[in-house]
Amino acid sequence: MEWLALVLFGLVLIALMIGFPVAFTLAGVSLLFGLIAAAFGVFDMAFLHSIPSRIYSIMTNSSLMAVPLFIFMGLMLEKSRIADQLLLTLAEVFQGVRGGLGIAVILVGALLAASTGLVGATVVMMGLLALPTMLKQGYDPKLASGLICASGSLGQIIPPSIILILLADVLSNAYQQAQLKQGIFAPETISVGDLFAGALIPGLVLVGLYLLYMVFVAIFQPQRAPAFKAEITDQQPGLVVRVIHSLLPPLALILIVLGSIIAGLATPTEAGALGALGALLLALGKRQLSLTTLKNVMQSTLKISSMIFFIFIGAVFFSLVFRGLGGDDLVHNLLEDLPGGVFTAMLLVMVFLFVLGFFLDFIEITYVVVPIVAPILLMMGVDPIWLGIMIAINLQTAFLTPPFGFALFYLRGVATDALNTIDIYRGVWPFIGLQLLMLAILAFWPSLATWLPKALYG
Repeated sequence: MEWLALVLFGLVLIALMIGFPVAFTLAGVSLLFGLIAAAFGVFDMAFLHSIPSRIYSIMTNSSLMAVPLFIFMGLMLEKSRIADQLLLTLAEVFQGVRGGLGIAVILVGALLAASTGLVGATVVMMGLLALPTMLKQGYDPKLASGLICASGSLGQIIPPSIILILLADVLSNAYQQAQLKQGIFAPETISVGDLFAGALIPGLVLVGLYLLYMVFVAIFQPQRAPAFKAEITDQQPGLVVRVIHSLLPPLALILIVLGSIIAGLATPTEAGALGALGALLLALGKRQLSLTTLKNVMQSTLKISSMIFFIFIGAVFFSLVFRGLGGDDLVHNLLEDLPGGVFTAMLLVMVFLFVLGFFLDFIEITYVVVPIVAPILLMMGVDPIWLGIMIAINLQTAFLTPPFGFALFYLRGVATDALNTIDIYRGVWPFIGLQLLMLAILAFWPSLATWLPKALYG
C-alpha cells in the first residue's frame, strides 16, 4: 500500500497551495489520513506513539534554540536604520558611475543578509529606501525591482540564515538515518556551523554574479542604469568617515556572530545571543531603541518563532505517517532505479524543488520534501554539506518565482504606484537565471561548498 504515501503527499501539497496554515495542514491531514489507513489495516498506529518523544526532542534541540535569537536580532536591526545609512553613503561612493546605485543596492543587500538574515525585512527596507530613488534617477523599473528582490533574498544563502539553521536540523536527522540504514551505528552529524561555512563561498560567488550582471547592463544598456547624481560631487574626507561609520557596525556584528560560529568559539545559540545583544546595542547607539520598539520586536519574534515551531510539530506527524505507509521505501526505490544513478536522482530532486518553489514557501518545502529525499540521496553517497547548500540556493529561487514568490509580494506591498506588478515579475527573471547558473556552477565544483568546512573542521 505504498501508493497511499504518495496520496498523502499530494493531499498535503494541495492543501498548502489552497492556503491552509502549514502547521495545521501537516498535522491535521497526516493524522486524519493515518486514522483512516489504520481503520483499513494498512497503517500501524504504533508509529504515532513516538510523537511525544519527537516533540520533546524538538523542544530540547540546542540548535533550534538559536532560531528566535536570530529572528530577534534581525528584527531589531531593522529598527536601527542601518540600511538607511549604508545605502546613502554607498550611493555617494558610486556617484557619477553608470549602474552605481544598483551596485550599492547589491552590496547593501549582501551586508544586510549577513547581519539580519531575514529576507522579508530586507526587501521591505530596500523597497522603501532604494526603489523611489532608483526610479527618480531614471532606472528601468524592471531592473530596479529585480535588483531589490534578488538582493533582499540573499539572506536565504548568506549566513547567518534561518533556512540554513532549519536545513542543518533536517539534514542532520537525514544523515543519521542514512548511516544507520547502512549499518553505521556511530553516525556523524551535520552542524549549523558546517552549513554556515559551506554557504559562505557560494553566497559570495552569487553576489559576484549579481554585480557582473549589473556591470553588464550598465555597459551595454546604459539607458536602463544611468549614473547616480548626488548633491555631493567630490570624494571628501567626510564621506570616508561616513562610509566607515556606516560599515563598521554591521561588519563588527557579522564578525562576532558568524566568525564565532565558524571558528568554533560559540554554538549557534550562543552566537545568536551575542547577535541579539549586539543588535540591541546598535539600536541604542543610534537612538532607535524604546520600550515600544522593544515590545514590537519581542511580539514579532514570538509570532514568527511560534509559527516555525508549530511547523516542526506538524512535520513530525507527516513524517511518521508517511514513513508508516512505506513512503520512504517507495521514494528510495524510485530514485535508485533511475538511469544515470546519482546524477539523475540529484537532477530530478533539484528540478522538483524548483517547480515546488513556484507554489510553496521554503519552510514548507524544507519540512515536507527534504526529509523524504535527503536520506535516499545521502545513502547514494551525496555529500551532506554540498546537498544542503544546493537545496538552500534552490529554495532561494522560491522567493523570486511567480506567482507566489514572497519577495515579490513584499516589494509590491511597499512599491509606489509608478511600479506595475508585471514589471516586478519580469524584473526577477534574469536573477532567477543567475541563481540557476549558481546551482550549475556548484554542481560542477562541489568544492565551493565543501572546501571551507573541511579546511576548518577536518
